[in-house]
Amino acid sequence: MLKNSTHPILKIKPLGFQWETSDPFLFCVHHFDNYPKGNEKMGPDDSLEGRNIGQDFELKDGWRMYHGKDVPGFPGHPHRGFETITIVCNGLVDHADSTGASGRYGNGDVQWMTSGKGVQHSEMFPLINKEDRNPLQLFQIWLNLPMKNKMVAPYFKMMWRNTIPSVTFLDDKGKKTIIDIIAGTLNETSAAAPPPDSWASDAKNSVGIFKLKIESGGSFVLPPIKGQATRTIYFYHGNELIIEGKTINEYHAVELRPESDVNLHNNGQNEIKLLILQGEPIKEPVVQHGPFVMNSLEEIQQTFEDFRKTQFGGWPWPKPGQVHDRDLGRFAKHADGTEEIQ
Repeated sequence: MLKNSTHPILKIKPLGFQWETSDPFLFCVHHFDNYPKGNEKMGPDDSLEGRNIGQDFELKDGWRMYHGKDVPGFPGHPHRGFETITIVCNGLVDHADSTGASGRYGNGDVQWMTSGKGVQHSEMFPLINKEDRNPLQLFQIWLNLPMKNKMVAPYFKMMWRNTIPSVTFLDDKGKKTIIDIIAGTLNETSAAAPPPDSWASDAKNSVGIFKLKIESGGSFVLPPIKGQATRTIYFYHGNELIIEGKTINEYHAVELRPESDVNLHNNGQNEIKLLILQGEPIKEPVVQHGPFVMNSLEEIQQTFEDFRKTQFGGWPWPKPGQVHDRDLGRFAKHADGTEEIQ
């Protein structure tokens, strides 16, 4: 905590694998894996010896299998009561869920999924390239749902890379800052609409998700926001970020006062990359047990009972870690049969 109570920085903290967030967010995870070339099953064409298959979270040789056995990723698992926002910078994700919906997205695409009253889904990382490495970098953000929307129908929306607003700002030296606006509004540029039941669907909640790239020597002024919103900068790539005279080291988070203009300056030799999360707090009780987020322990117990009885629709796919045909491109097929092909 900084001693100067008027300084725009409230707190600076180092980042681990799972990033701490503030209400209305629950957490964020940064996946960064340099996978080897793919085998015939779209898994790693490399030995899995020495890995805790099914629970591999060690960064052995620069990559992890997570809960996958043949293909890395997260086989079918349930959620209730919140939203997942998956921002894929590099690599591909294969989606399948208990509503029968499916998809393949990545390399700049974003999937925004409302789990609502309950859904099972799998998120697998197919290693398509058989001749070279398959690097993967993504963020998965958990955004809470307010009590009134925790039991809405499951829903997901694709934000394909060519539909995500990307704005370039020049500072007084002509240095560039490029901002991808995934949620909310920044300097009068707005993202595509989020799912209808999201906390982000009401502009008064000031939910913002922004990715910034600032070139060496460049500066950008982050404008203030009204209300009681929380705002955090995650500095995940680069050398030296300076915020209002304070030097921030790589892989640190910075909590900011929302009412202040904040000058971000890249004092390093290379481009820096930032993720910004902001939003008005929901200010409701949060009771989380693994993949379920409700408002009371009784609701969590009811969720377990509901899942035991219904499996949230069951699993209509051949295997828990469902991957799609290697030759398929990026696509989404929704529960109502609507298809999107990229």
